[in-house]
Amino acid sequence: MSETMKIILGVAALFIAGFVMVGTSKQQSKEEMETASMIRNYTAMQEMANQKCPNEIKKITGEQVYFPSETKSDKETYLTLKWVGENSTKGGFKTASCTLSSAIGGISELVIDEKVIIKK
Repeated sequence: MSETMKIILGVAALFIAGFVMVGTSKQQSKEEMETASMIRNYTAMQEMANQKCPNEIKKITGEQVYFPSETKSDKETYLTLKWVGENSTKGGFKTASCTLSSAIGGISELVIDEKVIIKK
């Protein structure tokens, strides 16, 4: 075999070994897949809560909210965001709490100034 042929076979073997290594490293264990699923679920709940809750609060109070002052969650079934209002003397609100339930797929409870607006 010539030197050129040896080099070509060596490079081909290197590529094959690389593909085999990448293919085997991409396999995930059941626990890793469950953890990734939980993270995706929690992220989806946060994204939905950050879209729906501020819109509903603005519709009811007229005050736009941006960043919650407190967040509570069990990271699987519910997510509660709480805000402290700035313009309570000008028709806004003092406190607002919005709970999103993954079972319902939307806002399950909205409380503004201790008055329950939505309860599902």
